[in-house]
Amino acid sequence: MKMRVYGAVLAALTLTLVGCSEKAGKGDAAGTDKSGVKTGEGVTDSKITLGALTDMTGVYASLGKSVTQAQQLWVKETNAAGGICDRQIELTVRDHGYDPQKAIAAYTELEPDVLGFAQFIGSPFVAAVEQRIDGQDKGIVLPQAWSANLLGSKYVRVIGATYDVETINLVDFLLDEKRVAKGDKIGHVYFEGDYGENALAGSKYAAKEAGLTVVEQKIKPTDNDMTAQVSALKQAGVKAIVISAGPRQAASLVGVAAATGFNVPVVGNNSAYAPQLLATQAGPALQKDYYIGSSTLPIGDAAAGPSKLAKAYAAQYPKDGLDNGVVAGYNAAAVFGEALKKACESKDLTREGVDKALLTIKGFGSDFGISHDFTDPAAPSTNQTVIMKPDAKTPGGLKVVRPAEVSTAAEGFASKS
Repeated sequence: MKMRVYGAVLAALTLTLVGCSEKAGKGDAAGTDKSGVKTGEGVTDSKITLGALTDMTGVYASLGKSVTQAQQLWVKETNAAGGICDRQIELTVRDHGYDPQKAIAAYTELEPDVLGFAQFIGSPFVAAVEQRIDGQDKGIVLPQAWSANLLGSKYVRVIGATYDVETINLVDFLLDEKRVAKGDKIGHVYFEGDYGENALAGSKYAAKEAGLTVVEQKIKPTDNDMTAQVSALKQAGVKAIVISAGPRQAASLVGVAAATGFNVPVVGNNSAYAPQLLATQAGPALQKDYYIGSSTLPIGDAAAGPSKLAKAYAAQYPKDGLDNGVVAGYNAAAVFGEALKKACESKDLTREGVDKALLTIKGFGSDFGISHDFTDPAAPSTNQTVIMKPDAKTPGGLKVVRPAEVSTAAEGFASKS
């Protein structure tokens, strides 16, 4: 089920890209080093350069900072251990502030000089350059974005369940917990564009399967006050709410609902939470009846993977708190690293070689609660979702309330997509 909802902004960006897609003066970067390893863009005899297109000043600033610092930690650890293929790793970072023009400009700037991208925040922005990536650039992009619209590309690879599948699993959680039942209405507050529209497809499918009705409330990333949305959903009589937006919108939604006596459970996609929210006025309400879906265990979990990473991250960044962006960023960098190792074994560090290597990786990341499979570009690396709840007493601010699983409805949805 592949939607193409880019909107007027992305159409304009696509037109802009047509005029700047030529790699003037780049030439043929391919070569072979003294050990017989083929090299290409972003690779020298001593260094492998990866790109990171992040958001440190926009709507996902807290996520972007954590993801980027976690990837820089991975680079430091990898280089301290001798690097990969006798080369040190370098991460070149650009902050686009969740601005579409800045995001596309940053991609255009870095693409000729990097092997690929270990991070690209913003599914609409990734979607805007996907055709260019597939048609000519052909460098691996591991987005911090989970839109099903990104599936099908050999080079843009989604790590985790897509928003639609994640949302289906979240609604299944509400059904399992008997918080909603057949005949009920559920509200869905969602960002306009790729992220929100894809999540909405999931809630509509789950609702149809369970005999529920979805009451929609579309918002913009610049909308921070959810008073009107809460009022509309309360008047509609919804029994639960799904939110597919940013942390600020989630905090406003949950806080306003609590303040007005609208006591219904709220579930959100992985992008709709940041532990910094617990220090706000919405903190108590978030810990009462708010739940988040994700494709990894939270950073504060006692399992081996999160525990080890949390300790290393805290040592490297003692002034910064923990959140799930740390896990997401580190895992993405580690996936790229695994592909680089396999490509080195095949003596091919070109973009084509790394792509082929990524297509052989499966069973990755089980230390973080879910095993990922990258052998099928048409599918996300998993359809499983961990359900978590905000908790101020847990490092990272989240605790697991339902371990990783895929609902029957999500399995059926994936098979039809």
